[in-house]
Formats: sequence, structure tokens, C-alpha cells
Amino acid sequence: MAPRVPTASVRASVRSRAARALLLAGLAMAGAGASASPWPAGTLDEVARFARDAAERATSGLEGLSRIEVRVGDADPRLQLAPCRQVELRAVPGAGAIGRTRVNLQCVQGDARWSISLPVTVEVWATAWVAARSVPAGSSLQADDYKPAVVDIAHDRSAVVPPAQAPLGRELQRSLAPGETLRQAHLRSRQWFAAGDTVRVLAVGSGFAVVGSGQALSAGVEGQPARIRTESGRIVSGTATGERAVEIRL
Repeated sequence: MAPRVPTASVRASVRSRAARALLLAGLAMAGAGASASPWPAGTLDEVARFARDAAERATSGLEGLSRIEVRVGDADPRLQLAPCRQVELRAVPGAGAIGRTRVNLQCVQGDARWSISLPVTVEVWATAWVAARSVPAGSSLQADDYKPAVVDIAHDRSAVVPPAQAPLGRELQRSLAPGETLRQAHLRSRQWFAAGDTVRVLAVGSGFAVVGSGQALSAGVEGQPARIRTESGRIVSGTATGERAVEIRL
């Protein structure tokens, strides 16, 4: 029996499938080439370590610190960077050490010199106070309004209320949702003294501290500057830090 000869339509189908396979293979190779990083292998791990080291320095001594997590983002896909054999990492001026930040990569040995910055997210998980339930603005916090929890304190730039400082009786500037982290910006500032009050003055300099007293010439609002007339009659500006207390940095 004579062998069957493929019809024209069968031959065309075979050619079409072969061409499609070659096209897909070519696209895969092109995609692999496009996604190849211009920097040496392991560079992104170095970026993560660089960011982690900076975050550890920034959070040294932080109360209730649990862990630090770092995620390195992708470079702008529109960049066309020449291959680089050696990259140096540097901090981006003005960028913070925690939260959403950036790390600068500079090619110091390659076909061309270039400099880019990669986005980095640094999460700092630590114990802080969170709302135990919905609390409306203007409320004075009660003991059952908040509870301790491990949260990412770097999620927002406002400082959290540390676990050692229970916010009992503090007034809220805005409402809190259940589970929301309590931050200093949520609390209404306290007035520690009024103009005319006698206050304790702590002057702090490099390696020394001097305690004295003075008269407040303005109201002392928590964390805000206040004008004080010292015992010698000198008028200075300090920061209200507590009940009838001012700190002056020299």
C-alpha cells in the first residue's frame, strides 16, 4: 500500500505550528534578556542588608522592638542601564531609614557610569498601643479603650505612644477605629504650665546638665517652645516637657 502524502492543508498547519513555536521561543529568550539585571548577582540582597543596617541604627534602644522586615522594589522598567561589574550603595539624602524609603546604587566599574535609586519598604514591628474599640474624637481615653499589640510602627511617620506611657485620660484629636495604632498625633497636646508660673529649668549641653528655676513668660504646651525668664533675669526659650518643667538644649 502506497504511503499517504500529506495534503496542502496539513502541510500548512504543520508549518504554522512550527512557526508559532519558534516565535514563542524567541519571545521567551527576548524576555529573559530584558529581565536580566545590569548589576552583579546578589546586589539586591546587599541593598536589603544596607537598609536593614540603617533601620537598626535608627531604632536602637526602641522599646518593645520585635523585628525588622525589608522589601526591595524594582527599578524603573524604562531605564536602559549598561552592565555593571561593581555597584556601590549609598543613602539617598533626605530619605528616612524606616517606612517607604530609597537606596542609591552607583555603578563604579562597568561599560558606563550610572546612578539610580531603588524603592525600599522597611517595616519596624514593635509593641505599641492600639484601639480596643471605636473611640470618638474628643474622648478622654479609658483603660478599656486601648490595648498593647505588635504593629508596624513605620507605617506612618507620626511617632507611636510607647508601651511605657499608658495614655489613660489623654484626649483624642480625632476618632480611632478598632485595631488602629495610637500615635502622638492622635492626642491633644497638654498644657504643662501657664504664663507667670514658676518652672523647673533643665539646661542640657554636651556632657553636662544644670537644673535651676525660672518664670514662664508664655504658656507651656507639650512639646512646644516656651519663653522663660531665668533667676539671673536672662530670657531664654525651651521646650515644655512636663508639669512645670522646661528643657533647654545648649
